[in-house]
Amino acid sequence: MHRFFVPPSWVRGTEVTITGLQAHQITRVLRMQPGDAVIVLDNSGWEIEVRLVTVEPAVVKGEVLHRRLASGEPRTKISLYQGVLKSNRFELVLQKGTELGVVQFVPIIADRCVVSDLDAVERKSQRWEWIIQEAAEQCRRGRKPALHPAVLFPQACEQARHSGGLSLIPWEEERAVSVRDLLRSGAVAPGAGSAELSPSGPARWPPFTIHLFVGPEGGFTVEEITIARRYGLVPVTLGRRILRAETAGLVATTAILYELGDLG
Repeated sequence: MHRFFVPPSWVRGTEVTITGLQAHQITRVLRMQPGDAVIVLDNSGWEIEVRLVTVEPAVVKGEVLHRRLASGEPRTKISLYQGVLKSNRFELVLQKGTELGVVQFVPIIADRCVVSDLDAVERKSQRWEWIIQEAAEQCRRGRKPALHPAVLFPQACEQARHSGGLSLIPWEEERAVSVRDLLRSGAVAPGAGSAELSPSGPARWPPFTIHLFVGPEGGFTVEEITIARRYGLVPVTLGRRILRAETAGLVATTAILYELGDLG
């Protein structure tokens, strides 16, 4: 059954009104007819099954048949702070990260970013939002991951610390602490930037909120890792092989969700 994210205002009681690009897709692309059923998503985490009543190029109307909680949302909430990459590579991260279960994306401007202009990044946000929406519809998400404005690296670190949870920063120079070992140990010492494990651990484990920082092409600098530690981020290794910038975040997300029981 085809799925469409729509503004909440389009769903009123048992009636649904669809316009714009979604109406065009229903009428011109999919050539659906009255009596056909679709899933409407208002970004609340609920799926709304709708039977189409009126199908016209400018407006599609339907009636609500059922409401149910979407089953595609992960328990573990991963925020991916991704260093801005060349356009097609960053779009890949958004698409595949959405499919995996990332709940929000924060583009960050780091020292080695090829693109370092915040305004230039913001001009791409509308296209990025559309990529996220299409991926969320395809993979049966009940919510679209949030796309936040791009921020500088120190601001991103402060933002993560303020939000709480566990903050990880994969780094090719880290050798001692892996994502798997950290999550299986069930503990991080106070001031986790030291990356030391503690048997007592924090009050809440496993962590349901994880901030994952991934660098741009060329990775993070030593100075940025020093800043990250100061803000409580834990450097971790993703293994012996060096991953590309567009691969590392997806691999780390997969490893975290699998280890915490959200995959497989």
